[in-house]
Amino acid sequence: MIRLFVPHDLSATAALPLDDGQSRYLATVMRQVVGDEVLVFNGRDGEWRATIIETGKRRVILRADRLERAQETGPDLDLVIAVVKRGRLETIVEKACELGARRVQPVLTERTNADRVRVERLQAIAIEAAEQTGRLDVPEILEPVKLDKLLKAWSGRSLLFCDEAGDARPVLDALAGAVSGPWGILIGPEGGFSPAEREGLRGLDFTVPATLGPRILRADTAAISAMTLWQAALGDWRAP
Repeated sequence: MIRLFVPHDLSATAALPLDDGQSRYLATVMRQVVGDEVLVFNGRDGEWRATIIETGKRRVILRADRLERAQETGPDLDLVIAVVKRGRLETIVEKACELGARRVQPVLTERTNADRVRVERLQAIAIEAAEQTGRLDVPEILEPVKLDKLLKAWSGRSLLFCDEAGDARPVLDALAGAVSGPWGILIGPEGGFSPAEREGLRGLDFTVPATLGPRILRADTAAISAMTLWQAALGDWRAP
């Protein structure tokens, strides 16, 4: 069944007017008509079954009928990713949503060399990924900040520092014995962290340096690999 993210509060019999893009998608692309049902969620009120009560090329209105799934969220995991080229960054955001990240924080490092970040575009990608994967929330895509500024304000969560230099422990060894809770995963730029950045990161008491293996990984591969291993070790992939 089609799933849509909507901004409206969800409750029984609530009318849900869709925006132009969603209306065109339902009426023109998917050829939905009055009486057809879809699933909707807003990240707050769970997933609801809704019925189309009015349709047109630029205007579709739904009616919320009943709650299908109560609201739930995954682990409190931030992906902190150095800004890379647009196509790879879009892939990273899509996969971060699929892998359960709650927020994606782009950062600017000494060796960042990429296009500007289109946060609205990345947020739209996150919404589409959430619709397709069955998530009941959507990752928040934050505005880019400089890495040193982010680290100075860092508080309340451990940070898995994926160190490409290769002299850190393997990820699963580094996470052995760690506790669940708020975490972040830091992935560097295509050129790697500068020596000064690596030294600074190694000196912080909240960082957990780890290596992703003997081969150099592209940023998107590194992000997917690190999130997968973290989910298996500390996230919601573990047995209840």
